[in-house]
Amino acid sequence: MKTTTLIAVQGVQLEIQHIPRPCKTDSPVPKPACVFLHEGLGSVALWRDWPQKVCESLDCEGWVYSRKGYGQSEGIADVRGSGRLSADYMHHEALGVLPELLKILNVTQPLLIGHSDGGTIALIHASQFAVAGCAVLAPHVMVEDMSIQAIEQARDHFDKLRPKLAAFHNDVDVAFWQWNDVWLSDAFRRFDIRPLLHKIQTPLMAIQGVDDPYGTMAQIDEIAARLPHTRLVKLENCGHSPHKDQADTVLQALKYFSSSLGKIHRH
Repeated sequence: MKTTTLIAVQGVQLEIQHIPRPCKTDSPVPKPACVFLHEGLGSVALWRDWPQKVCESLDCEGWVYSRKGYGQSEGIADVRGSGRLSADYMHHEALGVLPELLKILNVTQPLLIGHSDGGTIALIHASQFAVAGCAVLAPHVMVEDMSIQAIEQARDHFDKLRPKLAAFHNDVDVAFWQWNDVWLSDAFRRFDIRPLLHKIQTPLMAIQGVDDPYGTMAQIDEIAARLPHTRLVKLENCGHSPHKDQADTVLQALKYFSSSLGKIHRH
């Protein structure tokens, strides 16, 4: 049975959910734990039951957590002022918070599964740390004009979004504005992790929806251009959340990808 608790990471209380390895198997072969990294407005709760389904399908344990200011994790004081995120916030998460969290959880060489901002965080982490594999859904490796336009639209309709998001966050205003403000800042327009991608030596799968309003196929094509071993999955009739819009297809892709994971590539 999955359990949720709060764990202090770098002095911040983060909401952590653990999904035990299914009991249906007698296989002694160790499987890499799945670590789920949520989107810019995500949280443990917003994943709903999808991580559980992934772990059951892949026969592995899983860990899901809400970043600071999201879900039931510790909030951010003065989120639009002194607490405003800097343009390198995903680097801070990938290279500072996530390694410390994995150490606390005693998780080594996980299979990272990241959505949107979480996908970007997974890629940055995998460029510096050994992981079993990296599966990213609608990641951002650079900033496109359409991304900014979609985020501006979200800002303009936040009053309608607030009640929908409130069910998944202790402080919905903190969750929304920390994401929205940094993405619409002048400094963030220069965000670009493409120079890091060549350092990723782990097996990699990138999934993108054709109808994603937050990014074009260039996002995952740019990954494959630098990492020819990348497995690309391009989905029709799919928006920014492939695991929701094409749940069965994404689950099958993950199962196939996981079964192909071989020797860990170390840096």
